[in-house]
Amino acid sequence: MAQTLARRTIYLPDSIETLVREHARKDESFSATLVRLIEQGALTGGDKEDWPDYIGSGEGPGDLSINLEKYLGIKPWGPGEGPRDQNSG
Repeated sequence: MAQTLARRTIYLPDSIETLVREHARKDESFSATLVRLIEQGALTGGDKEDWPDYIGSGEGPGDLSINLEKYLGIKPWGPGEGPRDQNSG
């Protein structure tokens, strides 16, 4: 009996797509490369307790991971604080 694979849609920042394409083997599809890289990372990732809660990647201001709730409007900006533009790092 043939195995059916689930189709998933994910959104990748351009920087991650570039990394996947750079690590593709000759004649390997994008999906196969992505699965291989995820599997390699998961197998060599160490203990789950040591994993970070969040890994920032892609485009956006340099303080996005620290101030995510503020950028989303969930928490207010404090006195003297405010959003950074993407190029200010």
